[in-house]
Parts: sequence; C-alpha cells; structure tokens
Amino acid sequence: MKIVADASAFLAVVLDEADREWIIDKTLGSQIISPEILPYEIGNALIAVRKKGRLSDREVVKAYDISQRIIARLVPVRIHDALKIAVRFNIYAYDAYYLQCCVENNLPLISLDGRMCEIAKEIAIEVIE
Repeated sequence: MKIVADASAFLAVVLDEADREWIIDKTLGSQIISPEILPYEIGNALIAVRKKGRLSDREVVKAYDISQRIIARLVPVRIHDALKIAVRFNIYAYDAYYLQCCVENNLPLISLDGRMCEIAKEIAIEVIE
C-alpha cells in the first residue's frame, strides 16, 4: 500500500511523540510518498520546536538526520492546483501540497493535523485513521 505522509507524521516518529507507535503501526509495510517539500518542512518545524525550548541545537540536527532515514519517495506536485486548494480552504500552501499529492496519486493521507484531515475528507481523499 502507498500512503501520503505529511511532516506531522514524520515529526511524531522522530521526536518520539505520543502518536509515534500509531503512525508506525499504520504505515508498517507501506510505501511512504510525500511532496518534494517534505525535508524543508521538517527542517522548519524542528527549528520551531527548538525556538520553543524543546530541542537543543544538537538535537535539531540529530532529529533531522533521523527523519532522513525514513524511506519516502518524494514527488513533485502541481503547485497551481495546490494553491487552488489552499485558497479554497484558507490553509497554508505547504498543507495543500500534501493534499494535492494525494489527489494526483490517488492515495490516502496520514496526518496528525486535524484540519488537514477534515479538508482531505471534504475533497474525497481517504484519511488513515
């Protein structure tokens, strides 16, 4: 099975968050697909966590390195179409890229972002629950 995973799913695993085991269980044996922006978004999120005092400088780099060991196929998405989703639902373009990835590849989404999951369902994307 192929599944589109967003940065929140990767971060939960890498940062050993409460949903870590659930994410691993739901994706075990699946091929993970994500938009090409995934590593950039993970890097940005790790810096945000550091700014909140939850990670040291060294831990940011270590967490990023760990995230890169998770096998994922990074794919391009049609930004024009993703921006239409972003505008329609008033969400960040980064979130819309994952939704567009699902649409283009006819794949389900796994995310810890409740709003993104709601929108996915509204536009007929299967959400892993």
